[in-house]
Amino acid sequence: MRRGVGAFVVAIALVVVGAAHASANARYGVQDDAWLMYGTGTLEQRLATLHGLGVGIVRFTLRWDQIAPTAPASPRDPTDPAYAWGQFANVLDGLHQEGIPALVTIYGSPRWANGGHPPNWLPATASVADFAYAASKEFPWVHMWTVWNEPNGRVFSVPVSPKLYVQRLLNPAYVALHQASSANLVAGGVTSPRQEPSGMSPLTFMEDMRLYHARLDAYAQNPYPVAPGETPFKTTCSHCTYLTMARLAVIRADVSELFGPQKQLWLTEYGYQTNPPDRLLGVPWATQALFESEAALHVWEQPGATVLIHFLVRDEPSLGGWQSGFFTATGAQKPSYRSFALPLVQVSRSGSRTQLWGQVRPGSGARPYAVQRWTGHGWSTVGGVHRTGSGGTFLETIVAPRGTKLRLESSQISFASPTLVVT
Repeated sequence: MRRGVGAFVVAIALVVVGAAHASANARYGVQDDAWLMYGTGTLEQRLATLHGLGVGIVRFTLRWDQIAPTAPASPRDPTDPAYAWGQFANVLDGLHQEGIPALVTIYGSPRWANGGHPPNWLPATASVADFAYAASKEFPWVHMWTVWNEPNGRVFSVPVSPKLYVQRLLNPAYVALHQASSANLVAGGVTSPRQEPSGMSPLTFMEDMRLYHARLDAYAQNPYPVAPGETPFKTTCSHCTYLTMARLAVIRADVSELFGPQKQLWLTEYGYQTNPPDRLLGVPWATQALFESEAALHVWEQPGATVLIHFLVRDEPSLGGWQSGFFTATGAQKPSYRSFALPLVQVSRSGSRTQLWGQVRPGSGARPYAVQRWTGHGWSTVGGVHRTGSGGTFLETIVAPRGTKLRLESSQISFASPTLVVT
């Protein structure tokens, strides 16, 4: 092994992810329906961007109301003339051809199914089952599904009712999707992180789902930060009932208690808005990049958490929208673009011995990587080139005192991670 210079010699060699970490092979992905369907360039170019980032899964929404604006005569037949799969099929077909798995969310009830109301109104019957079955047959390579989005708030669900959610949406879709393919996994919940004025807290909604006998293979939670100063590991509100990334162990415990420890936890929407452009709610670009990596570490450390989805790829054009993209609305790349592909986090430090966790997401199997330090004149590799575990992750302890600037590099990718400063 080639050694570094002076105080920066490697203290402990690579430690590959061990079996004690049940989420060592967690999937890290993105969601940005609008960008995928209508973004700049061609769909092939957009998919190539995701491939280059090492995206392991894409959450994508099938809008029931848009695909079936009129009631199909044979609702379980995906070829029924009433079904207009259109651009939705283009995206899912493209992801399949690119080799990127999809986690599909079924959302939006048609007017013919909900009494003429907007798509956030729950259907009057369990007719979603037929649509779910047809969708699974239309896209037989899709095996991960969620039913609805944030039904604990009126933005996406009218009424807010765990009973109706379970009886008219989740359980009928669960049965239909399992009838369509024994390989299908179905997540329920997809709850927002806190109670809105017209909604329910995610924990109360989860408890009531159990009361009404929810059927699910996984529980889905959107663990966005909700308090100023909240990080992926630390919340400033210890007495709150929020279910955010900072309270990941609490979410995992709640799911295990209510639905059983064998149920997976999927974190289906997460991200930090940036300043610029959002001067009110955003964090600096470098902070977003750091939190992107820290959230990945938190999921890796939490047994049972198997999916983390970043929202969005590109900022929405209106400041009233969401500004958590890897790119600005005008296409400028933020540091979080690189931290998604090459997350690098300080796990701990004792004196000058610093433990690092990182991942090389592009590629497959064991991947080459090097930790580099800033010498004041350039970047120098510390301890030579190593290889990750089969999931692309690694743990490594090096001699790197407080203030040392580090980054992650891999020959499989043309850029390095953002700079990590040891604290």
